[in-house]
Amino acid sequence: MPKENHILTKTFEFANKSIDLYLQLRKAGHYRLADQFVGSATSIGANVEEAQAAHSKLDFIAKMVIAAKEARETRYWLRLFNREELGANHSDYELLKNEIEEILKILNSIIKSSREGKRNS
Repeated sequence: MPKENHILTKTFEFANKSIDLYLQLRKAGHYRLADQFVGSATSIGANVEEAQAAHSKLDFIAKMVIAAKEARETRYWLRLFNREELGANHSDYELLKNEIEEILKILNSIIKSSREGKRNS
């Protein structure tokens, strides 16, 4: 049985939770904000998934860097969403904010170790 890839699992679960928040925001009429958010939030895992089929170490690093950029954008949207006027559940924001910080730490660690491995090869 193949070993679980932690970052793949984490980003997929994050995307699913982000879709839940997206639906809440759309229901409250915040279409543009919701669309911006869900685009970046789901792109994180998509880029991590693409990185798994990278044709080189450089390609892998490039995909992971894009995933980290999307994660930073998602963090920005989450910071903006922390407003009562948006009408979504505050605990959802807190959970997602904590998760995006953890995802960023993991991605930055993967990028750093991959770059170091590239230099040493």
